[in-house]
Amino acid sequence: MESTLQKPQQPFVYQLYNQLKSNRVAIIIWFGLSLATIIIQIIGHDRFNNFQIFRYVFFHTLQQANLYLEYPQTYGDVNLYGPFFSIVIAPFAVLPKDIGAIAWVLFNTAMLYWAIRKLPIQKEGQNFILVFASVEMMNASSWVQSNAFIAACIILGFCYIWEGKDKWGLFFILVATFIKLYGVVGFAFFFFSRRKIHFIKWTIIWSILFFIAPALIAPFKFIAQSYMDWFYALSAKSAKNIRLDIQNDYQDISAMGILRRIFKINYLKDVWVLIPAVLLFVSQYLQFKNFSNLRFALYLLCSVLLFTVIFSTGSESPTYIIAFPAVCLWYWLQPKQLSTTIFFVFAFVITSFSYSDLLTPWFRESIARPYAIKALPNVIVWIILIVQIWRQQFLKISEQKLNTHLSKE
Repeated sequence: MESTLQKPQQPFVYQLYNQLKSNRVAIIIWFGLSLATIIIQIIGHDRFNNFQIFRYVFFHTLQQANLYLEYPQTYGDVNLYGPFFSIVIAPFAVLPKDIGAIAWVLFNTAMLYWAIRKLPIQKEGQNFILVFASVEMMNASSWVQSNAFIAACIILGFCYIWEGKDKWGLFFILVATFIKLYGVVGFAFFFFSRRKIHFIKWTIIWSILFFIAPALIAPFKFIAQSYMDWFYALSAKSAKNIRLDIQNDYQDISAMGILRRIFKINYLKDVWVLIPAVLLFVSQYLQFKNFSNLRFALYLLCSVLLFTVIFSTGSESPTYIIAFPAVCLWYWLQPKQLSTTIFFVFAFVITSFSYSDLLTPWFRESIARPYAIKALPNVIVWIILIVQIWRQQFLKISEQKLNTHLSKE
């Protein structure tokens, strides 16, 4: 008798997603998890140290106090955000702390939601990203971090440049750059611009405007000095992140961090990893004949988002809200094969839950933190992306997954 059992037509993750793919469910999960985590922290009387740092970028700018010194009576750690951030955070800083923290978290969540919705893929794919990246969004929200906003700016920069609206694409790219420097990776989308001179012109215009914008609330001399102080603060922080002789498990969750921690190389020079990584990244542009291909552009977007995080010594657990939506987008674009799905499940679990109790406190304290394991699946996806671009596998993606009406003519 012939068996009536048949192999499922779709992998398990995809079947699970089919139960969650409605717009309403995606919105509830995306916003609900972030809102719940910030409310729970308020109930638990969390001090919101990160948000205190953010608020005082605005207050210290008003007071003309050095933005990059320690202020232990007010918050722990030091500010590493650019002077321009004083303008961005101002509406949230003037609110009562708890209300400001909620508003800031929802602002970050909404911005990244908007960016994902603007991606030139079918709404079903957008919902997929929202559902599976929601845990990382919750993680970023629990730290009251700004990384979701930075991710949104990079993605919006890509989307507007792809649509031929360079002015607005550069607006978001430079907003992110003047806040946290990560945004500079958005210039990787330069070759998607149809008007290169126009692109350069708006880069100069926005750069000048954002550089002087903090002078609205403080003397320009103080602002200019603050930019110099910012450079020195970032240099000092980078040097501190790579040292293994101090307890620093929450930092340097990167490709370099994995190598440093596994092989106990206390002073592994970043350039030994960054130079090969940059060469690999640049090699993607050898596909210049495909610059007008939307599928190639989406692969490059994934590569940019991942590169930003996995090759930064400043990467922390909440920084992966920048990288993991790229992993979700990459998986959505792949032919649904069992091996790909198994790897995506691995990437989802390790990235989103390695710092939680779900994989046991022992795993977190003995494996995930000491060896920067959270970075591992993201590094693997980036390498796979590079190989797929070399082999032009992006040409094999089904057109049904894309909003082809946004493709360049």
